[in-house]
Amino acid sequence: MSAIAESGPQALKSHRGENFPVASVLLPAALRPHVMAFYHFVRLADDIADSGELAREEKLAHLDHLDAVLTGGAPAEPWSTAGARLRESLAESGVEARFARELLVAFRRDAENAPCRTWDDLIDYCRYSAMPVGRYLMALHGEDETPGPASDALCTALQILNHLQDCGDDWRALGRLYVPLDWLEAEGLGADDLLAPRSDARLRRVLDRTLDGVDALLLEAAPLARRMRHRRLGLESAVIVNLARRLRDELRRRDPLAERVELTKGARLAAGLGGIAAALLRR
Repeated sequence: MSAIAESGPQALKSHRGENFPVASVLLPAALRPHVMAFYHFVRLADDIADSGELAREEKLAHLDHLDAVLTGGAPAEPWSTAGARLRESLAESGVEARFARELLVAFRRDAENAPCRTWDDLIDYCRYSAMPVGRYLMALHGEDETPGPASDALCTALQILNHLQDCGDDWRALGRLYVPLDWLEAEGLGADDLLAPRSDARLRRVLDRTLDGVDALLLEAAPLARRMRHRRLGLESAVIVNLARRLRDELRRRDPLAERVELTKGARLAAGLGGIAAALLRR
C-alpha cells in the first residue's frame, strides 16, 4: 500500500488555481460557504482520481469511502471530513446529494482510465464530470429547470476546454485520453502523438475539430444568464461564458502541446467585466 494511502489523500489544489471563479463575490454571501463545501469535496475526489501515487484499487476504495461519508453510511476519517462537511451543508441548504454523487461516477471512470473513443463518449463523460456542477448551483439558488440545458452546455464546454489545455500532460502523467480517439485515428494519429513537443498539422485539425464542438456548446450556453431567475447567479454565468469564449479563442490561436494555454489575470478581468456588462445590457 502506498504511503499516501496510509495517511489518507489530500486535496492538492485550491479554488484560486481553477480556470473559472469558484464562490465569487457575485454570489450571495450566505451561499458561498455551501459552494465551498461542495468544491472541497469535489476537489478532494478529483485529486484522488488523478493521483499518481495511488493504485487503481486504492483510488476506488477512497472514492467509495467518500460516497459513504457523504450519504451517512460511514463515519469520516481525518482525511475525508470534506464528505461530512458537504453532508451537513446539503442538509442545511436542502440540496440533494445526487449532484456530488454523479461527479463521483466520473471520478471512478478516471480511476479506471477508460479512453474517450468518440465525441459521444466525451459528452457522456461530461454528463457526470461537469453537468452536475451547474445543476448543483442552480438547485442551491432555487432555480427551476428552465436554464438546465444551457447550463449543461456551458459546463461541458468548460470541461472540454480544460481537457484540451491538459491533453499532453493527461496522457503523459496519467495515461488518460479525453481527445476523441477516432478523430485522432482518422488523421493517422494515436494517443502517443500528444507527447510531441508541438502539434503538427494533423493534430491541429483534431484540436480544432474539438473546438468546433465547443463552439456549438457555447452557442447553446449563450442565453444562460437571461434564463436565470436569480440575478446574481445570472451575472456569474455571464462571466463564465465570456471567460470560456476567451479561453477557446486562445486555444484556437496557441498550441497546448508547446505551452500552457491559459488566460492572463488581465484577460480574465476584462472577460469578467465584459460578461457582466453584456448581461446587464440584456436585462
